[in-house]
Amino acid sequence: MKAVGFTTFGGPEVMRVLELPQPDPGPGQVRIKVVAADVNPSDLMIRSGLAHEILPLAEVNVVGSDAAGVVDAVGEGVRPDLVVGTEVIALLRPQRNQGAQAEYVVAPAESVVRAPAGATLVEASTLLMNALTARMSLETVNLEPGATVAIIGAAGAVGGYAVQLARADGLTVIADAADRDHDHDLVAGLGADHIVARGTGFADHVRRIRPEGADGVIDAALLDDAVEPAVRDGGTIAGLRGALQGHRDTTERGVR
Repeated sequence: MKAVGFTTFGGPEVMRVLELPQPDPGPGQVRIKVVAADVNPSDLMIRSGLAHEILPLAEVNVVGSDAAGVVDAVGEGVRPDLVVGTEVIALLRPQRNQGAQAEYVVAPAESVVRAPAGATLVEASTLLMNALTARMSLETVNLEPGATVAIIGAAGAVGGYAVQLARADGLTVIADAADRDHDHDLVAGLGADHIVARGTGFADHVRRIRPEGADGVIDAALLDDAVEPAVRDGGTIAGLRGALQGHRDTTERGVR
């Protein structure tokens, strides 16, 4: 089968179309004939070598975390809703020859769910990595219903899911949007309670709404230290690349 990957770290020029054996599912696994696999910033970091401590270079490295397609074969012990012919989406760990950008992928059944109704498989392929990142960010800030979360990058994929999930969790949401009707309308439609201007002045805008600062911040725009003033003393900031960029456990204000 054909797959897309690399054999050495570098820029886009290291990417290759590879010929690999078609994988077979083992117990508790399904094989998916892939229709679409999206590209995430994490794929670029893996290819460049920035994430080498987490995903070291192997002889063959197939990229891609999100796959959407049709169940092609199942191993023993797979739950009955994942029968051959079912349209599904899967979240994979892109290491060695296990990435999503291949004609066929094998995944643990617990990493596979039915594709959502009302979306094409191409659209559905963008769901899991972004939505799971948003969910994990909200679990990191760990706020009770009624608390306030500030979300930076709310018009993006991760930020957009974070706005919707935060509202579903009963949180008050302060979100940013560019000074364009489309972005503002998009973020409003996602359910943000307060919309402020996008940019480095985000913290000041948050403080005008919540003078003590938000209870938690989700930094989906990678502004790093610039967002700290937006959170109250003792609050929590969830950054998307903390494991790679390094971070302080707490600040002088007790911000985690």
